Amino acid sequence: MSSDPRPSLRAACRRDRRVYTRSHPLLFALLAAVRRRPVVRLGRAVLVNGTGAYRHALTRIPLNRTAAGTTGGAARELSGGGLLFDQEGAGHRDARRGLAEELGAAGVERLRPVWREVLTRRLAPLGAGDEVDLVPLARELAGASVRALLDTEADTSALASAAADAAAAAVRDHLPGPRRPGAARAAAGATARLEALLADGGNGDAALRAMLAVAAVNTTVAALPRAAAWCADAGLWAEAADDRLRPALVSELLRVTAPSPLLPRVAAADGVVGGCPVRAGDRLILVARHAVGAHSDPPDARRPAGPALSQLVFGAGAHACPGARLARAQLDDTLAALAPYRPTVVRSRADRHAALPGWRSLTVRATTTSGEL
Repeated sequence: MSSDPRPSLRAACRRDRRVYTRSHPLLFALLAAVRRRPVVRLGRAVLVNGTGAYRHALTRIPLNRTAAGTTGGAARELSGGGLLFDQEGAGHRDARRGLAEELGAAGVERLRPVWREVLTRRLAPLGAGDEVDLVPLARELAGASVRALLDTEADTSALASAAADAAAAAVRDHLPGPRRPGAARAAAGATARLEALLADGGNGDAALRAMLAVAAVNTTVAALPRAAAWCADAGLWAEAADDRLRPALVSELLRVTAPSPLLPRVAAADGVVGGCPVRAGDRLILVARHAVGAHSDPPDARRPAGPALSQLVFGAGAHACPGARLARAQLDDTLAALAPYRPTVVRSRADRHAALPGWRSLTVRATTTSGEL
């Protein structure tokens, strides 16, 4: 018998790697080939892999947040601008301050019953010995949470689907290389449908609300099933069931899944990143997956990475993601709800069309039937 306490660790790594190799195989192969170098220049593109260089690029290099090929640029093209992702100055500070209040400790606790109801209902079949696909569960959990956050009457399923479609269309429209015919039109149409769903009810600009929905839905649907697969394949359910260890496990799983593995940016001024000169207009490809060691250091709740490292999956500096607390709370509750069942993965299929690397389906079955939230 193997002395390794987690004999399936390699299998867990192999399964999770499939979300990259089957969704964007050429891009993943390129990134894997250069990941040992902290910074790599390829023409006018600078790939940033190193932890220090990644943090420096986000906090010390002036960034053009509205340039083509960046998150902010895509948002401005699709919705006319004025979004949280590309605002600067007072507008940016005011928008982030308001969102930070909504997603602070009190805001998260207000939303918690929403996603806990989804978990209780969706996971109940595991107790009867039935299989459960965790991707539709994650989609409903995300849609219901966004619906409550934005105080909208939009249908939960329609909201989640529209947010996923808008993100996927925008990514296809902004991938390197020639654009597909009609890609820009499809992206604009998908975003318009999402904005229309959010036009009635709630407060705030429809475009800003749409981008918040896109970010929340897509990162949640990418992260939760991948994290569950890691627990099932690597034998982490004991840690997930332990109230003392679970917070560290949550941080480790978010680090390893790195739901937004790449951050595309454009330098607004000359500078230096990891010893590599950067010129204004250079494209910066910030590889969060490599900066946090997701490719090399598996999750370990007993010896977790420090918070300064694990937090980098949410960015750094003034533009760090304000939804970190929400993401951690949702994953914590999901693992706590799944752990009593000790589920195993029976089928998985990577999503070749989603904006972020993830599963199109991830079906699990309980190995015990005594689960309760």
